[in-house]
Amino acid sequence: MNTKILIIRFSSIGDIVLTSPVIRCLKKQLNRPEIHFLTKEKHADLLRANPYIDHIHVLNSNLTELVQQLQKEEFDYIVDLHHNLRSQFIKRNLRKKSFTLKKLNIKKWLLVSFKINILPKIHIVDRMMHAVAPLGITNDGCGLDYFIPKGENFNPETLPEEFRKGYVAVVLSGTYYTKRLPAEKHVEFLSQVHVPCILIGGKSEVALAWQIEQQAEGKILSLCHQLTINQSASVVKNARLVVSNDTGLMHVAAAFNKKILSVWGSTTPDLGMTPYLPHAASHVQKVDGLSCQPCSKIGRQYCPKKHFRCMLEQDTAEMAKWVENNF
Repeated sequence: MNTKILIIRFSSIGDIVLTSPVIRCLKKQLNRPEIHFLTKEKHADLLRANPYIDHIHVLNSNLTELVQQLQKEEFDYIVDLHHNLRSQFIKRNLRKKSFTLKKLNIKKWLLVSFKINILPKIHIVDRMMHAVAPLGITNDGCGLDYFIPKGENFNPETLPEEFRKGYVAVVLSGTYYTKRLPAEKHVEFLSQVHVPCILIGGKSEVALAWQIEQQAEGKILSLCHQLTINQSASVVKNARLVVSNDTGLMHVAAAFNKKILSVWGSTTPDLGMTPYLPHAASHVQKVDGLSCQPCSKIGRQYCPKKHFRCMLEQDTAEMAKWVENNF
């Protein structure tokens, strides 16, 4: 009988994409394992086309009912890449051997609260790989995966002609305010860029995109709130390069090995969440020398110092120069 493995990662977009090397290596390095993945229902589309996953389970409001369904699967192993109260509840009730990501929460707290950095200089993907090392799994070095389901690609022929020759994908989205480059900085940046730029985001970014389109000079097209997550991934895939906040589509861009300019505000690359194995020309953009940075490991809805220097002092001329040199 084949080995049956349950991988747990409930959210979010970027974190789920970052699990893809673990999924691939488990599937390829074990003897025909059956791979199951448990996530939130709203994120299932991220995994639906992954050829290394045999079955997707979704988290709903009834955790006890979910556990009862999972018990029927009779898994051999559980790989917990979320490590929270819900995943611990599931592991405790399934009573199977488990391998769990070490979240380093105390070390992260020391960095955020006291700026004491004793975090290991290791990407979270490599920490995930360490979690499954006891199964004999090694990192194959092939980076991240993202698979777009058949028929869900964005059709580039629908773009204006000047964009079909090549464009920059500019990701406006970000769950938290302090991780998003403000409108005035986008306007400042895009007014210095002389290549076509497509703005990507959800419903929350529509007003921001409109403001940028109205005020910024240059060739700018907003597709905010017009695309599914897989269509957004397709736009990123076809871009010549990607400019992104520290958010999920940044990791999708890394999965397609794009040149990436990642913009960092209240969070920091020291937390190990930079684009994984990005193109050599990729660039981390941040404001150096701020004693208040990072103020959070995931971002905030306001600047606790009320000055927001980590974003408002971003060097947009440097950003524009990088884009022009790498387009």
